[in-house]
Amino acid sequence: MWKNSGTLGALGRRGSDTAPRQSEPVGLRRDVDAAMVETSRTLRRFLSERRAEALLVAPAYAVLWEAVADQVGGKLVRPRLTVASYLGFGGTDVDAIASVAAAQELLHTAMLVHDDVLDSDEVRRGVPNLTGTYRVRLAADGVVGAAAEHQLLGAGLLGGDLALSAAFELLASSSASPAVVVEAVRALARTVATTVAGELLDVGGELLSPFAVDPLLVAELKTAMYSFCGPLQVGALLAHAPASASVHLDRFGSSIGVAFQLVDDELGVFGVPAATGKSVLSDLRAGKRTELLRLTYLLTDDDGRAVLARHVGNPDLDDDGADEVRRVMLRCGARDRVRSLAAGAARSARQTATEHLPPPLADYLRTFVDELGERNH
Repeated sequence: MWKNSGTLGALGRRGSDTAPRQSEPVGLRRDVDAAMVETSRTLRRFLSERRAEALLVAPAYAVLWEAVADQVGGKLVRPRLTVASYLGFGGTDVDAIASVAAAQELLHTAMLVHDDVLDSDEVRRGVPNLTGTYRVRLAADGVVGAAAEHQLLGAGLLGGDLALSAAFELLASSSASPAVVVEAVRALARTVATTVAGELLDVGGELLSPFAVDPLLVAELKTAMYSFCGPLQVGALLAHAPASASVHLDRFGSSIGVAFQLVDDELGVFGVPAATGKSVLSDLRAGKRTELLRLTYLLTDDDGRAVLARHVGNPDLDDDGADEVRRVMLRCGARDRVRSLAAGAARSARQTATEHLPPPLADYLRTFVDELGERNH
């Protein structure tokens, strides 16, 4: 099986930055970890309360809330970035930021649920996602075929909507000043709108030639916005950071968002499913218009394009066919080019943090970039 060696982090570091990181959390990292305890508690309490309330409405409603809650979890990257930005710009009220940070995770959940519907995926992190869970439940009740597909679509759309509305509810419940909360709600709405633009281009790209798409623009509008720019911006907003911080946070977020997406796309073809929880066939079967695929079409020869034409977009693609595509990607240098682009974006993010953000926050974000580059999942 092909394996990602995590070179983005190594290529993204220079000079003294290659010194070993301390094993114990210090400074801002320690404070973020402490604040995340309250953030996680806030998120769990909110979901528990909503499930209990839903049960009073109808059992089916409680089942949907349960399915949404099951999608929440993982590393809580977006809440962590929100908290780090808030504390890094001098914020001190953990209670005020906890619900705002938790809201970022529910927004992430909403995007994942809707994205899985659009991609017809029923597995996430190696286990059935919301629609996958509903399929198992429906099958147990004897509901299959067109009737099941209609129910699955409804569950995915409504579940994503539920998580999205919950994100706004949690954000609005912050104990920060009303004026700041209103601005934070507006910021979240802009994040959603920009992400929709990226998702639209991503879906529409399926109808276009690989030469006619711009996957890096999609990464900026979609991945970077709701995963990095939005969380960092709202944390700074609650901390009353200077207006100039917005530009630098956007630049950092866009750079690391592009790097993240490039690595994610590589893992979607060359990763180890046992580590990533992600198929290495689904992107190729769908003909997903990634930068890796675009560069492969651009850099390979006629024989390579014949291999791509035979296998990419084939819903019945098997491991042998995927290996042929991987060999083309390696032979023409597309994988190396993607890694170079990712490393360059990571270096840009680190430089922005170093030159324009408060030192404790800059240190935290540089470490974040390094860890992101070393991930294999």
